[in-house]
Parts: sequence; C-alpha cells; structure tokens
Amino acid sequence: MQTKTSSPFGDVFDKLFRFDGKVAIVAGGCGGIGSAISHGLAHMGATVIIADHREEQACECAESIVNLGRSAHAIGFEITQPESISAMVKESVELTGHVDILVNCVGMHIERPAEDYLLEDWDLVNNVNLRGAFLLSQAVGRQMIQQGTGGKHIHISSVRSVLGLRRGYISYCVTKGGMNMLVKQLATEWAKYNITVNAVAPTFIRTELVKHYLEDREFYNGLVGRIPLGRVGETVDVAGATLFLASPAADFITGHILMVDGGVTASQ
Repeated sequence: MQTKTSSPFGDVFDKLFRFDGKVAIVAGGCGGIGSAISHGLAHMGATVIIADHREEQACECAESIVNLGRSAHAIGFEITQPESISAMVKESVELTGHVDILVNCVGMHIERPAEDYLLEDWDLVNNVNLRGAFLLSQAVGRQMIQQGTGGKHIHISSVRSVLGLRRGYISYCVTKGGMNMLVKQLATEWAKYNITVNAVAPTFIRTELVKHYLEDREFYNGLVGRIPLGRVGETVDVAGATLFLASPAADFITGHILMVDGGVTASQ
C-alpha cells in the first residue's frame, strides 16, 4: 500500500498565484488592457480599485466585476494632477484599509515626425506616461512604506522602450524608455521596504486604442512579419504577465522589464 506523504513545500504552491486579502489599485483599469488586468486580479481573489479619469466607464467595469461575485470599486482621478493621485490613494485606503498592489496602465501617444513635434504635445505625453508613472508609484509607495507590509508595483511599458519605430513615435518611445529606468531605480531604492517594482513591455496588443493601426493591412502585415510567434498580442497576454509579477510567485523579482512581444526583441 502506498503511503500518502505531504509536500515538502506545504501549501506554498496553492498560494503562488492567489491574491486573497490583497487590494490592488489598477490605474487606467477600465481600458482594453486595464480591464483584463482588473478582471484577472479580482478573479484570483483581490479587491480591485479601478482608478481612471473616465469615471463612468470605471464604474461600469467595477460593476461588471461585482456582478461576477468579486470585489471592486471605482474612483475617478487625473494622472497629471498630484493632488488627484493623492486623493485617489487616500480614498482607496479609506475603502479597503490598505493597498498591496499597484498596476499602472495609463498611457497615451501623439504621433508626429520628430522634426515637427510640438512642445505642448511632448509635455503632455511626458506628463501622462512618465511623470504620471512616478507620481503614482510615489503616492502608493508612501502608503506601502507606512503600512510596513511590502507591496508590488507593475507599470505597463512597451517594446518601444527599447526599439525605435519608423514613424513619429519620439515622445512615446522616450517616455517608455524613461519608465524602464524609473522601474529599475524604484526597485533599487524600495527593496529595503520589500516593495518590488517591475514592468510589462508588450508589443502591439489588440485594443481599441490601436485598432486603426491594425486595420492598416500594410502596417499589420509588416508588424506580424517581424513577430516570431506570428500574431499580435491579446489583452490576456498582458494580463497574465502582470498577474505573475503581482503574485507571490514573483516575490524575488524586482527591477525587471518583462517583454510580452512574441519574440520581437529577441529577433531585432
């Protein structure tokens, strides 16, 4: 008769990808990528705060999660306004008692050739993509440091943080490149607080934001032709990578930029 023995790891594997008792702020949490991440975190046990400047859509996304028997709240905020970010974090804590995870899905892009780029557009993209990323991490980081319980920060970067593009992407590429360095620096500074900081860097993901690009047959064929796996990414691809970095399975990973790109950066 075979004797059943217990695992030397106890129940550690059962908890590797669970978020029970955790609170996650998902900034930009009702967008194409953000909503997939919000639903994923909630499905795996987290209480999700969907923070977005589109408050009505954030409420609709939170309601869709609650209707599935999960826990979610919606809070409106503006990423370019430090006082709005602070107020959002404060309200999140008032609602839930603590914050354990930050996912930053906020981003924008204005396309124009570098020689014609407008300073006001440069400033706007920088304020949203890079300055906003820092302000979000700073506000949530302060809360996590005060709590003394550690935490996880995940920013959505891009393969364009390390690869140029033969289009007018100057502000987008530069701000996402800056985001990668932001991740590494915050990871280094906040390791002593057991706060990990990482990024997910996808290639083109099928969302409404880039729908017009993917409908351009010449652009689409050229794009897919450079992706070894032969397809564009889906929102669940980004959500899966984000959930991994937010989970206990990634407790010993920090300062890392995880490329979710079908092999693009491995082959260019």
